[in-house]
Amino acid sequence: MPSNYYIGTSPDESLGDSPRYFYGIRRNHDGELYFVRSDLLRDTDALVLNNPGTPGETFEEFEAGVDYLDGVDTNHNNVNENLKYTQYRWDNRNMVYYVDEQGHLVVRINRSYAYPSGISS
Repeated sequence: MPSNYYIGTSPDESLGDSPRYFYGIRRNHDGELYFVRSDLLRDTDALVLNNPGTPGETFEEFEAGVDYLDGVDTNHNNVNENLKYTQYRWDNRNMVYYVDEQGHLVVRINRSYAYPSGISS
């Protein structure tokens, strides 16, 4: 359990008005779906938003706290070729996604989930 006492800024105050969690969805060239969840207070790895490519195709409208759901056209082609995640959202809620026994995609909000052993999370 985290401490309730801080010297200086508490973790919740350090982000200001920016949401804590970043969620991104993308597909690879084989059509496989990938999902990323990043906790801005805990994760230390860099989050790559644009793939290397032509500078004119780089997505530059990224803004913390603003969701983006328009990354594909009606034929499901990427609108911005260099943008790694064709959809992303920001949220203060900790959302955990998993597939249940019936094959449904389920989300738990602010509750953990113990993934079965032998299955990647």
